[in-house]
Amino acid sequence: MTNGSRPNGQRPVQLDDVSKAIIEQLQADGRRSYADIGKAVGLSEAAVRQRVQRLTEAGVMQIVAVTDPMQLGFTRQAMIGIRVTGDTRALAEELAAIPEIDYVVLTAGSFDLLAEVVCEDDEQLITLLNSRIRTLDGVQTTETFVYLKLQKQFYNWGTR
Repeated sequence: MTNGSRPNGQRPVQLDDVSKAIIEQLQADGRRSYADIGKAVGLSEAAVRQRVQRLTEAGVMQIVAVTDPMQLGFTRQAMIGIRVTGDTRALAEELAAIPEIDYVVLTAGSFDLLAEVVCEDDEQLITLLNSRIRTLDGVQTTETFVYLKLQKQFYNWGTR
């Protein structure tokens, strides 16, 4: 989401201070009730519910449960740097369709794309790399960065 555009190419939604405050309340605690949020931002519960619905429908935010993959049996996570020949956008779309890949970003620098993967074990990672990623047209090289420990993961950066 760089250069003022959203992934689908639309301009960012203009948010007023109340919508920003609602987002920040949910970033602090996604389970917070609409009534509690309303008290904090000066709106009724119904008005908060309506704004949250509009924000999610517009793609401004999602409300999801963030899990610890290790606790769920996914013992291998990695970031894969990919050098590409051809259109990086087309390859990014193909990668995004692979269930084990939870994050794909086009980059500038040593790699054209970065893809984060969550696998049950090393064998699944090897199979994913050799059978599903490296076989795609346009993949020139890959470099895999295996996660040893997740030190920090937060999504509460606020709003502008």
